[in-house]
Amino acid sequence: MLTAQDLHGVMAMMPAFATPDAADVNATHTIDVDNLKAGVDRIIADGIDVIATTGSFGEFHTLLPDEFAALARATVEVVAGRVPLFIGCTALNSREAVQKMRVARDAGAAGVLVGVPFYFPSTVENAVRFYRDVGALFPDLAIMIYHNPDLHNVTLPVDAFRQLVQVPNVVAMKDSHRDPRAMMRLQEITGGKISVFVNQLQYYPFAALGAAGCWSIEAWQGPWPLLRLRDAVAAGDTATARQIILELSAGGDGPPNLSWRETARKISIRYAGYCDPGPLRPPFVEIPAAVDERARQRAAYWTELCAKYRPQVEGRVAAGV
Repeated sequence: MLTAQDLHGVMAMMPAFATPDAADVNATHTIDVDNLKAGVDRIIADGIDVIATTGSFGEFHTLLPDEFAALARATVEVVAGRVPLFIGCTALNSREAVQKMRVARDAGAAGVLVGVPFYFPSTVENAVRFYRDVGALFPDLAIMIYHNPDLHNVTLPVDAFRQLVQVPNVVAMKDSHRDPRAMMRLQEITGGKISVFVNQLQYYPFAALGAAGCWSIEAWQGPWPLLRLRDAVAAGDTATARQIILELSAGGDGPPNLSWRETARKISIRYAGYCDPGPLRPPFVEIPAAVDERARQRAAYWTELCAKYRPQVEGRVAAGV
């Protein structure tokens, strides 16, 4: 069983690697297993700490059941226990989420990333009940709470964690929706029991407030800026951490838009060339020119950051730092 103490550093939110025909509405087997295994192998070798699949960016909402199962099996196989892995099992309703968790468990997953079922907004009481129920159903699976209020239509308040920490296999949370005071209050309740992964732009200074690590979509453009940030945070090198956060915040990334906030990242990753995630799946196939150009610019900027920080990361590894 994975524990909170096993979970720290940079968590890469994996794309649902797609075959060349995946944008075709008639396609039925769109998981590109070869590209998936190549991308995952590379990012583990380069030093990523945790991998999570099939969140919003990971296209859980566009996959057929057989495709989800194929992705889960292939990812478990290639990771092979080298880093903690969480298979995303979010769904429109609780029964579907439970079915996905069974698939993930049967594929050999040790952990699952699960958001509150979201077609209609849940109450906080029902959200807590959901995690109690799935925790009891799957006592041998480590559960990471997937907290995405914009898309899941519910905010889990800090006080709800007084109940959630009572679920012994809830060991982590993917989050990005706390201000510093809320983060400190959250740590008073969850410290040592739930590892909180914040957005990459919050890693500094939120690590000092108790964040165990950060999650990142952009790690699949090359993880080195984030790995250098991780190392700076661990070393208490606040000057470098601050510099990297400011760099990550710049570079042609446009304002968030729910239509393209997660989906456009996959376009950027293809342009960066670190791995090949394949095309977007329907219905996200008519891509505005401005979105495409912004993705191209972001990829070019990120590639510059990789060129800057890769030698530093690899030099520190070689020196045993």
